[in-house]
Amino acid sequence: MTSYLLERALLAGGVHDNVLVEVVEGRFASVEVGVLASGAERVPGLTLPGLANTHSHAFHRALRGRTQHGRGTFWTWREQMYAVAERLDPDTYLALATATFREMVAAGITCVGEFHYLHHRPDGRPYDDPNAMGLALVEAARVAGLRITLLDTVYLSSGFGAAPEGAQRRYDDGSVQSWIERVSALPGTESALVAGALHSVRALPEDPATALAPLAAWAQGRPLHVHLSEQVAENDGCMAAYGVSPTRLLADHGLLGPLTSAVHATHLSDDDISLLGEARAFVSFCPTTERDLGDGVGPSRRLADAGARLTLGSDSHAVIDLFEEMRAVELDERLVSRQRGHWQAAELVRAATVSGHASLGWDDAGEIAVGGRADLVTIDVDSTRTAGTGADEHTAVFAAVAEDVTQTMVDGRIVFRQGEREEIGRALVQAIGKVHT
Repeated sequence: MTSYLLERALLAGGVHDNVLVEVVEGRFASVEVGVLASGAERVPGLTLPGLANTHSHAFHRALRGRTQHGRGTFWTWREQMYAVAERLDPDTYLALATATFREMVAAGITCVGEFHYLHHRPDGRPYDDPNAMGLALVEAARVAGLRITLLDTVYLSSGFGAAPEGAQRRYDDGSVQSWIERVSALPGTESALVAGALHSVRALPEDPATALAPLAAWAQGRPLHVHLSEQVAENDGCMAAYGVSPTRLLADHGLLGPLTSAVHATHLSDDDISLLGEARAFVSFCPTTERDLGDGVGPSRRLADAGARLTLGSDSHAVIDLFEEMRAVELDERLVSRQRGHWQAAELVRAATVSGHASLGWDDAGEIAVGGRADLVTIDVDSTRTAGTGADEHTAVFAAVAEDVTQTMVDGRIVFRQGEREEIGRALVQAIGKVHT
């Protein structure tokens, strides 16, 4: 048993001083408020539950700062992304993902949902181990010290029935049945879950039922994530191909439910919002990527009011900072509506903790509570950004940044301490350099 005295901690009922937590075999054995214990390790600052990054493409980290030349569009950005995707192999992917996940841990992220579609060799042939690339991601998470939900992704078309081309050949298993056979060979561990994803309705064959029916059957009882209505062009293409919106298409084929995560959910009709709300689906918003790509601002408050549950992701890793993602949800709503006060700070913290972990299949994480996984993230409340801000949930959401994290614990193990960022930066330089040479 290890004991920690948290100077201030955010519990389910709010922020409290002097919170004594005891950790046994990676879980909280006790949580007591207002207790001073001389034998416990003192943790100064404000401590939160671990953060869950529900949408990540680890290899996109190699694009940061390199796609801003000229004016460009989402589609020109995508071409640069494909160029990086073509260069990676299991070894370079392991190095890049490990460094990227270490950057996440340094930002207080204790669990990641990795939306994985780089399955095969650049020409589309499987590796000797067909899951070599996915296993590289699982190993990267283990080395970095965070849990992972590997969201192995179905991708069968470059666009509404068109054959995959170029880098997309790496993504394609040929059929959902072949995808199921490959994914079924992926082992889960205590710190790694295997779940599924559909890249988007654009990635379906000409007859979507041939893919959606077996996918829906496989996904029963498992998290299933999908890029949904990220672009207006996606909605238009879906309407032209199938006569319905992407949300309606998924609903009609049994793919909307309480374990579904709709990623982005930006350009939605009233009917779409009702369908997602009635399904109690998760909606994974990634504001820093959505603004970087010019995607637009999704209707986060309307979705929540309809019954959907908000989670957060860093997606393309334009930045890796869930504090920024939290406040961006509220601030983007203010820009669109020209009004304040759409989201309370506590709601946004919940999106980044309890809801985020649940959407990735980790229902026993996201709170500092007895029996839960011992994930703790401590932020400095005396930095130039956080000093004088109240040292509560409002500090976390509206003042803190990733660099304010001083310590991260995952399953009872301290996996990041203040002072390790320089070494993580060097690892990123080395890993990204190998991708671009």
